[in-house]
Amino acid sequence: MRSYLRASALCVLCSLCVLCVLVTSSAQSGIRVGVQTGATYTVTVQPLDTYVARVLAGEAAPNTAPAALEALAIAVRTYTAANMGKHRAEGFDLCDQTHCQVMRTANADTERASKATAGLVLFDGAVPATIYYSASCGGHTELPSAVWPGSPDPPYLPSREDDACRGFPAWSAELAAADLQRALAAAGYKGTLRNLRIASRNGSGRVDKLVLEGMTPSEISGQDLRMAVGPTLGWLRILSANFDLRRAGTAYRFAGRGSGHGVGMCVIGAMHRAEAGETAASILAQYYPGLRIAPYAPAAAAPSPPPVATEAAVVPRRPDITLVLPPADAAERGGLEAFVARARDELSRTLGVDAPPRLNATFHATAAEYEKASGQPWFTSGTLVDGSLHFLPAGVLRDRGVLERTVRRGLVALMTASPLAGRPLWIREGIAGYFADPQAPISETRSTCPTDAELARPVSAGALSDAYARARACVARQVAGGRLWRDIR
Repeated sequence: MRSYLRASALCVLCSLCVLCVLVTSSAQSGIRVGVQTGATYTVTVQPLDTYVARVLAGEAAPNTAPAALEALAIAVRTYTAANMGKHRAEGFDLCDQTHCQVMRTANADTERASKATAGLVLFDGAVPATIYYSASCGGHTELPSAVWPGSPDPPYLPSREDDACRGFPAWSAELAAADLQRALAAAGYKGTLRNLRIASRNGSGRVDKLVLEGMTPSEISGQDLRMAVGPTLGWLRILSANFDLRRAGTAYRFAGRGSGHGVGMCVIGAMHRAEAGETAASILAQYYPGLRIAPYAPAAAAPSPPPVATEAAVVPRRPDITLVLPPADAAERGGLEAFVARARDELSRTLGVDAPPRLNATFHATAAEYEKASGQPWFTSGTLVDGSLHFLPAGVLRDRGVLERTVRRGLVALMTASPLAGRPLWIREGIAGYFADPQAPISETRSTCPTDAELARPVSAGALSDAYARARACVARQVAGGRLWRDIR
């Protein structure tokens, strides 16, 4: 049954009788999208609902029923509204890669779904909700904190069974021990892999921890294993953290279900629900319980910067910024230099400190080279050493969706090093994390501030992420109470 989401129906479902006139001008507000072209981005400005139609073409399965497309359109628009400016330091709002939203050429069905839901988003109170969606939950949705340690777990993003997903897709992969060793080494793990085994699972049934016998660190989460294998062996090998594992001679055999992180709407499950006759509103209520649907009127986007396609198209070399890049990344110099300069200048104004007269930053060729130069484990991603910034390879940070945040974090650490000298690490790291991404949600659960040992000698990537999140929350509480960053104790 075709189920187009009309404004009148939404008035009844969401008690929005007064607000039920859609804001047509909002559909024309510009979204600055960074389209990756090789090693750089070209920026385009698109009306919001045009962008939604194009993302539907990239994120939805072919031949999806109208109700599921409409539900996904509202989810896409909500994600967009809550993440505007995610790449602001790079000169645009969102990119077209998987760590934002995949964008393709729109078709008649996706345009119709975007138009039918024009301007509508999911609200958490008075603001667009921070939501997620994935290709397939494999039969059970996941909590955000299980994927991104330290993230809040709002009630509208529960972990629970999803019969509509039907466990699709079932997948399997066989990885040679030598290939797995190579992928883990590229991700910064040291030693020789003697065995890999599952140590624990979380409440959704996904792999929580695996033991890496013979390697340091000796544990890895299921999500981190996906992130380690993907760049080296391909992203279509381990599709989710919901898998069984057994060793077969010199290989490891994975048998799993689902595709992606599993948080929020299951796109495959929504498709099956629509085929069974559910409306878009009921699908959204299933995956995002407690949220309300309402019109959204975004602010007009700022003028787009010039396209970032080649070094010559960006800016001339700056004598006050020295970037060291491996030869393979030489084409990225212009884009990275412009990005670092913008972030430095913005943070100088925000923090009320002078920008450093000279800035030295190195993006290393490999995780091993980063560890050798910085003395820090690979999962720190970036660090300050004797006044110079050191980072993992730019491509690795970009693939993980943390390039902007990691560079900004390093810049904050550099620019606050003198005023914060002698303070506990939780203050220094918490301030760096807070100003690196001030719009990111803060966990409402009060937790103890991390010790210096937890931050200086983390045992794993997950442990460091948790310590960073707690430090940031401790800083945020004092800032919310009116204290200046310089006065945090």
